[in-house]
Amino acid sequence: MPSEWYQIPLGKAALTRQGDDVTVIAYGSLMPIADQAATLANARGIGVDLIDLRTLWPLDLDTILSSLQKTGRCVVVHEAPKTAGFGCELLSLIQDKAFFSLKAPIRRVTGFDTAVPLYRMENYFLPNGKRILHAIQQVMAF
Repeated sequence: MPSEWYQIPLGKAALTRQGDDVTVIAYGSLMPIADQAATLANARGIGVDLIDLRTLWPLDLDTILSSLQKTGRCVVVHEAPKTAGFGCELLSLIQDKAFFSLKAPIRRVTGFDTAVPLYRMENYFLPNGKRILHAIQQVMAF
């Protein structure tokens, strides 16, 4: 965190890493984990555009679409369960606006479709770098 005063504009995502092969979209506490997965992918020769949404609504769809026009592949990462999580809305918007830019089906890496477990089991529930890397490899192999 910067020690001086700063502002983050609402509705403006941050492109935190640039690559040409796949777009990974995440936000919040999963950004460091998505960044670790991007580092692992980069070590395997896969360039990742990593987008930190920062705000879910308003959503910076322009940054997402610009990245997808470049990469053609997408992985969406979020903590919520897969069913009815924000990733569903994001996937729908991408399909509506960027369908012809896609080279592979969009993959989601999410929590599981169960109740959120107690704290000591949370690491089994939440997405991790290994699961994100696997999704990246799947879209690259399509």
